[in-house]
Amino acid sequence: MTELCKYGHKSACVVLRIHACGCPSPTRAGSGKMIRMTRTLLAAAALGLIASAAHAETLYVRAGHLVDPETGTVLAARLLRVEDGRVAAILPDGPVPAGTKLVDWSAFTVLPGLIDCHVHLADTGQTANVAEPLLHSPMEIAYIGARNARTTLMAGFTTVHDVGSFRAFADVELRDAINRGDVIGPRMQAVGAYVTVPGGGGEVTGFSPEVRIPDDMRAGVVTDAADARAKVNYLFQHGADSIKLIATGAVLASGTEAGQQELTEDEMRAAVDVAAARHSWVTAHAHGAEGIKSAIRAGVRAIEHASLIDDEGIALAKAKGVWLDMDIYNGDYIASVGRAEHWPENYLRKNDETTDAQRQGFRKAVKAGAKISFGTDAGVYPHGQNARQFAYMVRWGMTPMQAIQAATTSAAALMNWGKDVGALSPGHYADMIAVAGDPLADITTLETVAHVMKGGDVMK
Repeated sequence: MTELCKYGHKSACVVLRIHACGCPSPTRAGSGKMIRMTRTLLAAAALGLIASAAHAETLYVRAGHLVDPETGTVLAARLLRVEDGRVAAILPDGPVPAGTKLVDWSAFTVLPGLIDCHVHLADTGQTANVAEPLLHSPMEIAYIGARNARTTLMAGFTTVHDVGSFRAFADVELRDAINRGDVIGPRMQAVGAYVTVPGGGGEVTGFSPEVRIPDDMRAGVVTDAADARAKVNYLFQHGADSIKLIATGAVLASGTEAGQQELTEDEMRAAVDVAAARHSWVTAHAHGAEGIKSAIRAGVRAIEHASLIDDEGIALAKAKGVWLDMDIYNGDYIASVGRAEHWPENYLRKNDETTDAQRQGFRKAVKAGAKISFGTDAGVYPHGQNARQFAYMVRWGMTPMQAIQAATTSAAALMNWGKDVGALSPGHYADMIAVAGDPLADITTLETVAHVMKGGDVMK
């Protein structure tokens, strides 16, 4: 019997099993057929082993300097031994064994691949047209998502939490295409669809009520706790990794106010309970102070935006171990580009009302020692510019190392992937980037990534 590797490796991992179940032996009737089948299986197994051995080829990466976010230190020149796509050892610099492959990044500072916990890959970018999501077919969204995924990876972000697209499961399909090797992109977790109230911050709004919205743009619309439970189960059944709740109104949605709570605490708790039963987690888009606290009490793992968070909300997030995923670069982009392109006035007003407040809340949260991850809302602004947020995080209270940890170890812990990504200690995927210069001296160095490796494969 053959089995294909469930992890989507480039080569199939073939397993040959011998069963003691009374299968015909070569001496019984049909032995010729059995012998041919056995030879076929053995040949397949041999090819699988050869392919696996090729993938498991040992390579070394020579780093001029190595940023270690687990210890918060920068190491002098090191050799990283990579086997089967994972880091096997970190060694002092020196010669590599004869016949092994060397990736020479000795002129660069090497870091773990970066993680963005708030992106929208499988969707159109933000425009002035409130009906923009209706102008693109699901097939076009697939191509747009593929382009955005590649751009994000080449910018040094090897892992992302995709927190939704208007076309249900577009993010799930993109994740699966990346895992199959059909598309070049980062490792992904996907939410499937926004869980939102009718007409809420996760809906396509702003035009005549006679316009019928396609069903696949309303897959997560809920009306009560029972409906929330059913819709969240539906999202998981169709491939969602985690769940995104729209707890309050949105800045970039007409007919909603950022500070207004939309989902009830009971509805959010129902979603959290379903996710917990499936060993998963929930994040909540929440700008308003009361909506933030309600979502935390309901048991969410993270808060997106947290723009109007108050002192009580910060204390509650810290006490409950909830991550704050605050997109503090985004407001400047909306203010400048949005005005230049004449985005709806209500968008610009709400952005003005939340931008400075969010940054003040971020500063307080850093000072209080709350958990903070790196999330940018890429998709509102162009993909690939994710690293622009680092400078804002430093400007508003973080050290450069804290900002790097937010996009590595902290983000990985939020996603429950800390054993696989976010660091380069042995056992982690060989996901790493190389930059020219010292990001601890100048955090904007991370905005220009010279090289990218994912799973031991050099992508850039």
